Amino acid sequence: MNRTCLLIVFLYIGLASWANPVDRFPTPPDSPIRLFYIQRSSNANTVIYDANLLTNKSLNTTDPVHTYWIRYGEKGQKEELSTIQRTLAYGLYTIPIKSEANAFEGYFLAYRKRKFVVKLDPRGNPIALFPINGKLQILKRVFVSVDESHLMPSVNYIDLFGKDPISGKDVYERFKP
Repeated sequence: MNRTCLLIVFLYIGLASWANPVDRFPTPPDSPIRLFYIQRSSNANTVIYDANLLTNKSLNTTDPVHTYWIRYGEKGQKEELSTIQRTLAYGLYTIPIKSEANAFEGYFLAYRKRKFVVKLDPRGNPIALFPINGKLQILKRVFVSVDESHLMPSVNYIDLFGKDPISGKDVYERFKP
């Protein structure tokens, strides 16, 4: 009987990790300035997007988001993005929203079709609102499934995980760019 139970446990663990690849990666430590993070199927390295706050707790108007790596695949060290990574892959373009103080509209340089908003919520916490299922939701994490079997990598799908800003309920969307 013990062998059967052990076999079932191993099968469950194996199937669970295969069924949801997102859960195989480390979760970055919480931070009060964390907006969201991106993980890819190709390795455990994680791109972090933090609010760039000034001493008066407002968003930096020239650079409201600080983007960097946590290199889990190496020693877990923090590392700035290279120029190519910042300008082609993981960088953001942001501009101030004229009708709302200390709020910014932007998009990913690698995917311009969905615009987001970075601002402070009513309690002064930084958030990134991103279209998930057709509605602006608080983005928490992104998982990108990458196909690296060809000369140029391509994206299979993107999973978006967030929270509804009104209800606080978890929201999720998978899409193919």
